Formats: sequence, structure tokens, C-alpha cells
Amino acid sequence: MKIGYQALLEAALAEIETIKAEEAKAYLGDPDYVFVDLRDIRELRREGKIPGAFHAPRGMLEFWVDPESPYHKPIFASGKKFIFYCAGGWRSALAAQTVQRMGLEPVCHIEGGFTEWVRIGGAVERLEER
Repeated sequence: MKIGYQALLEAALAEIETIKAEEAKAYLGDPDYVFVDLRDIRELRREGKIPGAFHAPRGMLEFWVDPESPYHKPIFASGKKFIFYCAGGWRSALAAQTVQRMGLEPVCHIEGGFTEWVRIGGAVERLEER
């Protein structure tokens, strides 16, 4: 193996802004910020999400961010600050690095992810049953 996940994470964390879950709570409801949940839909159904978060599955993120892509989502052209999160902060760190390299800014990610958000008592929105 040429490079492992730890080295990838270290490189990402050196390039991106990381915020604590407590700081992220202060931005909840602020119209200038967009929380982006990168987790799989099964995780959202099982655990809920940060209220108002935009769900962008990690596997589609680059396609949704790029305005040249046929899959582009206009929310990523809003000029707002994007706060990425996943379950534990690994996927979100790599995702924040990737979209930042693509030119999306400003972006950051939540250290410890949704797990840390819940641990500190952050609000959770449950998905409606289908």
C-alpha cells in the first residue's frame, strides 16, 4: 500500500478548517451556513441528522459540487459557508479537502462528526418514515 487512510486524513486535516461541535451549534439556523450530511441514507434513517442539514451522499459529492456536472446542485453555488459532517469526522475531513481543492469555499468540517454532535446535546431531526 502506497498511502493509508491515516496519512490521507493527516494531509486533509492540514489543509482544511476543523471546528468543534460546540462551535458548530452556534451556526445552527444561521442562513449564511449550510450543514452538509455526508452519511449514507441508512445512517440518517437510523440516527437522524442535524436539523435542516442538506444530505449529500459522499459518493455523489464531487458531481453535485461541480457546476459543469449534469448532477450539479444549486445549493453549492449559494456562496454560503459549508459545514461538512459524517459519523466520526473522517469522511467529512476528506470531503472538505476535496471540495476545497475543487474551488468550493468557504468550507469546514466538524471534528468528531455527528457522534460528537449528539454527545454534546446537539439537536437531532428524525427522518420521516417512508
